[in-house]
Amino acid sequence: MDDCDQLVREFERAMAARRAAVGWLKAFEAALVERDAGRVGALFQEDCHWRDVLAFTWHLTSTAGREGVAARLVAEQGRVAAHGFHLPPGRKPPRQVKRLGIDSIEAIFEFATAEGRGAGIIRLSTAPDGAMRAWLLSTTLEALAGHEEKIGDNRPSGAAYSRNFGGDNWADMRRKASAYEDRDPTVLVIGAAQAGLSIAARLNQLGVDTLVVEKWPRIGDSWRKRYHSLALHNSIHLNHLPYMEFPPTWPKYIPKDMLGNWFEFYADAMEINCWTDTEFVRASWDEATKCWTAWLRRGDGSERSLHPRHLVFANGVSSYPMIPDLPGLDEFQGEVIHSEGFDSGAAWSGKKALILGTGSSANDIALDLHSHGVATTLIQRGSTTVISIDPSARLNEAIWDEGGPLEDCDLIVASATPPLILKGYKAVTQRMLDLDREMIAGLKRIGFRHDVGEDEAGHQMKYFRRGGGYNLDAGSSALMIKGEIGLLPYERIERFAAQGVLLKDGSVVPADLIVLATGYFPQQELVRRALGEEMLARIGPVWGLGEDGDLNNMYKRTPQEGLWFIAGGLSQCRINSKYLALQIKAMELGKLGPL
Repeated sequence: MDDCDQLVREFERAMAARRAAVGWLKAFEAALVERDAGRVGALFQEDCHWRDVLAFTWHLTSTAGREGVAARLVAEQGRVAAHGFHLPPGRKPPRQVKRLGIDSIEAIFEFATAEGRGAGIIRLSTAPDGAMRAWLLSTTLEALAGHEEKIGDNRPSGAAYSRNFGGDNWADMRRKASAYEDRDPTVLVIGAAQAGLSIAARLNQLGVDTLVVEKWPRIGDSWRKRYHSLALHNSIHLNHLPYMEFPPTWPKYIPKDMLGNWFEFYADAMEINCWTDTEFVRASWDEATKCWTAWLRRGDGSERSLHPRHLVFANGVSSYPMIPDLPGLDEFQGEVIHSEGFDSGAAWSGKKALILGTGSSANDIALDLHSHGVATTLIQRGSTTVISIDPSARLNEAIWDEGGPLEDCDLIVASATPPLILKGYKAVTQRMLDLDREMIAGLKRIGFRHDVGEDEAGHQMKYFRRGGGYNLDAGSSALMIKGEIGLLPYERIERFAAQGVLLKDGSVVPADLIVLATGYFPQQELVRRALGEEMLARIGPVWGLGEDGDLNNMYKRTPQEGLWFIAGGLSQCRINSKYLALQIKAMELGKLGPL
């Protein structure tokens, strides 16, 4: 009887959530179609947020407050003509959830506009008068009418090469398509890791001719060439690439070589045109032709120029290794390498190593060296946020942990506005501090400088703001606390010396190897070297948070026509590649102009 009662209560809650969502959407559409700002506003809480991803504004925009949200929705509706708001079958049903401490009804809806098909999220909560009003609305463009992705029932027939006796078969057509002997690509993508492959796969399904160039000899080498013991620090279930999920037999944390091999397989399966062993050298924009001239250097030393209309930088949050000017380092008689060039500690067994830095790469390298019997010490220059991979870092996977279709989880993640993202990370950081309190206390006892980031918002906001400054701990902290891995504050160092580092007290810490885990220049440096100072000044910062709280120049139009950027972890690239591809397709169709 208890189980039966529980099922009845769950059914009743589900029906109540559905009725509330249906009623709200019906009232919202009626008010929106009439362009009645007062009626629209009455459906929202005073403190509310609207996140639009292309559907209404052709941009990534966030608006807060009842009056601002209502006014902007009504202003855009005359052009957008949004209609047909409904709860779609096959997606997560409306349900009662707690988000950011607010008891809410959360529902996924779909709708149509003059340009295509959209989807979104509403979160409703009870107002003081008892009415259910929205405190969050998101609207996201999912497809352009008449130019839907060629997937599922819309997949190609294959008639162009099926049983084409006497003509080109599929392999012949793929070789010709990838050669670009008789044409230029519409889009040139620089980098064939998760960002480049994601955007190329999306553009392929929208019918946009795309070439990816990769400086390494094989697709996936950008991961294979990293240090020997590297594996992903977040779980497999949020890291899938577009259209193809990882096999269910794979481990929770994917090793780097496994991932590199998957990238190579993925590019072949998704029919991505890619030139490996090809370095992007430089490019210039021709305002008259609205095209780039891009120079590429092939593995044989030859150069070729192409004339794409769009250039997509997809080669990471960072660019070139940052080598600090350290007093006395040139006198060191051992080996100095940047973390980018570190492979394995096997060759250093029985020797001594110093690692400059306390971020994730530094700590993973320390673990690798320690496991090979290398006496290892980390040199800490600035305070660092330290988070256990499990359980703390996994808190940021909560939406995907809830289950359901991947596209629904991605839509929920994409619905958050910058103020809500900050609020969420601040709350999660407090939980992380509690979960990791013993580890953090132990680190502080040995003199490790620990912080929780600006605004106490933890490592994720550090990642968005500066791309580093934290360690997702894989076990090095426990070894530091026990003294098995050393910790040396940089303030104790006078200078580097022939045998290691000379401390201010006159003693020397000896070393055979110094690893500079000192990070990378930001993407601006790549832009400066490849496109020039004038272009860098025109577009401004890349990555980091802008005044609107969004990432600078990422996944959206930039001040330079035809120049785009995509970077981040696998889930970021999967989610945002859809929206970047839709913008490029819209520009090719003449629906979207320069910024």
